[in-house]
Amino acid sequence: MSVIVRVPTQLRQLTGGAGEVEVPPGTVRAVLGAVEVAHPGIEARLFDERGALRRFVNVFVAEEDVRYLDGLDTHVADGATVSIVPAVAGG
Repeated sequence: MSVIVRVPTQLRQLTGGAGEVEVPPGTVRAVLGAVEVAHPGIEARLFDERGALRRFVNVFVAEEDVRYLDGLDTHVADGATVSIVPAVAGG
């Protein structure tokens, strides 16, 4: 049983260059926590001091933004893909 977490290029220095990390299913918070256990330092880039996702970090389960689901409590089923997507600013 596993979930694939897609890691953006900007964070791959924390995953040894890996673009994908395989972790057990659970909530989004648990999945990202498992990535932190495997690759320490990534949570500091994703979460603010209150434990909320940083404004410029978007997390998707399949194609759905977790902010429009149950947030960090969104369930991630076995076989699902979680994508960490940095916000893009421009003008």
